[in-house]
Amino acid sequence: MAHVTVMEWQRVLAYVDGRFDRVLAPGRHRYRERRTRLVTVDVRPSLLTVSGQEVITADGVTVRASLTALWRVDDPVAYTTGAEHPQALLYAAVQDALRDRVAAVTLDDALQSRAALSDGLAEAVRTAVSGLGIVVNEVRVRDLMLPGELRRAAMDAVVARERGKAALEEARAEAAALRSLANTARLLEEHPALLRLRTLQVAADRQTTLVLDPRHLQE
Repeated sequence: MAHVTVMEWQRVLAYVDGRFDRVLAPGRHRYRERRTRLVTVDVRPSLLTVSGQEVITADGVTVRASLTALWRVDDPVAYTTGAEHPQALLYAAVQDALRDRVAAVTLDDALQSRAALSDGLAEAVRTAVSGLGIVVNEVRVRDLMLPGELRRAAMDAVVARERGKAALEEARAEAAALRSLANTARLLEEHPALLRLRTLQVAADRQTTLVLDPRHLQE
């Protein structure tokens, strides 16, 4: 007889003479080594990353998306016997769910909220992998990248918008300065004594060079 120790995060399937016999829970077990084959399954949560997927939106724009799926093995027997490569099927299901989701929205809607873009992905993947002993907890879009031309167009639009804001602020400042000058000119016209008072104030500054008009001196 042989012994095997199953860790807390593992389940071990025992096959006797090629037939499934039982699932070994965490702990130490004895088994007949010559007649028994053991298959170990990790039941801890796993993160699947799908990157660089080219998908087409409803308005015909090709974008690149990456997403993650949080999953774990719920039924070790179904996971082992349901498919030769269950993780490959899970990967394909995530890809298909992403393509279907992006194909149903326009580019503007997709860029507006990645959280909304992730809606329904987990349910679609669960349906696709049902029977494989896999529980899909979450499927989330991480990044959505535009083609080079669209990125440059978007950057040009941002630059143009910021330049427009700067030009508007400059125009507002010039208009305010002109209004101030106009108000000052009107005030001096209505009250000439203010001009003489301001001249005396400026002349009192030692750094000021005062130029007198002979015509005014004769007056």
